Amino acid sequence: LIEALAPRGRHCVSIGSAGDNSFSLLAAGASQVTITEMNPAQVACIKLRIAAYQALSHREFLTLLGETDGERHPLYQKCHPHLDPGTRAYWDHFPGHITRGFGRVGKFENYFTLFRNKVLPLVHPKKKIKSLLEPKSREQREAFYQSDWNTWRWKLLFKLFFSRVVMGWFGRDPAFFKYVQGSVASRVLTRTRHALVELDPSENPYLHWILTGTYGKKLPHALREENFETIRNNLHRITIDPRPLEELLEHAQQSFDAYNLSDIFEYMSDENSEKLLRNIHSHSSPGTRLAYWNMLVPRSRPDSMSDLITPLHDLGKRLFFKDKAFFYSAFIVEEIV
Repeated sequence: LIEALAPRGRHCVSIGSAGDNSFSLLAAGASQVTITEMNPAQVACIKLRIAAYQALSHREFLTLLGETDGERHPLYQKCHPHLDPGTRAYWDHFPGHITRGFGRVGKFENYFTLFRNKVLPLVHPKKKIKSLLEPKSREQREAFYQSDWNTWRWKLLFKLFFSRVVMGWFGRDPAFFKYVQGSVASRVLTRTRHALVELDPSENPYLHWILTGTYGKKLPHALREENFETIRNNLHRITIDPRPLEELLEHAQQSFDAYNLSDIFEYMSDENSEKLLRNIHSHSSPGTRLAYWNMLVPRSRPDSMSDLITPLHDLGKRLFFKDKAFFYSAFIVEEIV
């Protein structure tokens, strides 16, 4: 995302989610980051992260998040003075979330926790998982995948657990699948093989988290110690706007220079996707970058907008190949003409 948007000196609009990508843009030198997020739970999560950056050490931050062990409620109390009353009330209402680590309690996180604790043990023992995550050459990873990992049991349970029905029950909002065609599990299985063979599992924090419950030695960009002080010192550059992106753009008093659109188009029809892209274009100057992921629904700039937005195919494909967030099917990078 950072390489795609080149955020240094840019005013970035960022889909909020839980905040990681937005904080990464800040760490990479964005002049401003406007976070658009209308889910109150996600907003509360982002605000608690901001308070944690302000009040805690890096080690304490990871503990409160759930990455390292320790007493979390005293750390949460240290964040209290930095939280507005509404956000304090939200987290005070869910003390169990603080006990577990507030970075572990999202719906998709719970889905992977269920996979890790209940499904994966039926397929592979801990010893084999540990072996998967050890450094290997490309040839060794291919051999291990074929001989040890890609068993009939793995393929069967994977296709059941990551089916449209089960994922809709436990992992994603069923509306996520409105525009999806074909087998969900088969596409995810293909991308998982890419992560286990073409990429190095020992270097992938997201794969580590899914399989073990922690990120391992390689933390995601926004959580790394070398970025902690930069984020802490620049939190004044973040604005949280609890409105849909369309409404934010409608009331914007300035243009923006970069857009992290996450996988927002997964939930949109072709017509609404084009409408949003045209809206973005009208609030952007030439050279503005757009980056977003496709997971199961193919979306990109339509041909009808070829004079307004240029696709950066080579850059997108190169970055997609090495993307450690491996569940996606494409990474789209585009530029305003």
